[in-house]
Amino acid sequence: MSSQSIRAIIFDIGGVLEIAPQRMTISDRWETRLGLPPGEINARMEDVWRGGAIGAITEADVHRSLEGRLGLSSAQVTEFMADLWTEYLGTLNTELAAYLGALRPRYATGILSNSFVGAREREQERYGFADLTDHIAYSHEIGMSKPDPRTYRLVCERLAVRPEQAIFVDDAERCVEGARAIGMHGVHFRSNAQAIAEIDALLSR
Repeated sequence: MSSQSIRAIIFDIGGVLEIAPQRMTISDRWETRLGLPPGEINARMEDVWRGGAIGAITEADVHRSLEGRLGLSSAQVTEFMADLWTEYLGTLNTELAAYLGALRPRYATGILSNSFVGAREREQERYGFADLTDHIAYSHEIGMSKPDPRTYRLVCERLAVRPEQAIFVDDAERCVEGARAIGMHGVHFRSNAQAIAEIDALLSR
């Protein structure tokens, strides 16, 4: 294998390895339940969602904010968070997860995900992502989110590859473009068949 060959394949989670449910969002449901206007929950919680995405706050902070800003009881906070994680986790893309798992040991594999505080534990319990990959970089643990170029460089460093030796797969085009901007090979995920075909084509060069 030459120094320019692909040595690592890195996947996003949401919309790629996890399939989000196609239904009314948690905010819509809870706004209806609480009699709040559309968009009010996210308006009140915007900085909390942002802080949780880069690990600037804890899960306990999130719970306290739900109580203080939305007036939820402790029981309602528990219910709201259960709804949030159900929606967040979606269902496993079993075909793509199997493909990811089969890439090792020939290739290093990783995950780079814009996430939320508490995601690692819940995704590991439900889907075992840490058992499928060599490394997972969650935004709430590394303190920055895609498409910040530092996120891609960090996961490449942790997998001991140069950007041009790595493929990055994401359903968000701006995140794929962010990876390409530092020299990685980008695959814009639209379907399993399409993404797998593009990855295999890159690996066969």
